[in-house]
Amino acid sequence: MRLDKFLQISRIIKRRILANEICNRGNVTVNGQIAKAGKKISLGDRLDIDLGENEILSYEILEVPSHNVPKSKATFCYRKISTS
Repeated sequence: MRLDKFLQISRIIKRRILANEICNRGNVTVNGQIAKAGKKISLGDRLDIDLGENEILSYEILEVPSHNVPKSKATFCYRKISTS
């Protein structure tokens, strides 16, 4: 699954176009490497999202859904590691 699609489906970022912009600005890393929106992600990958102003969100991917999931189940796709 594409990184921008995962961010939107998991509701880490609410809109796919916003996820796409954040990725293409270089604000998202997957396993320590800067990732573009089209990067394929997989189970166990670590995502770090730099939101600016010293705020970095870190997640571990626990599930890669094949389609949209209900809001109530979206948080089962990832585990929040830290916020700094």
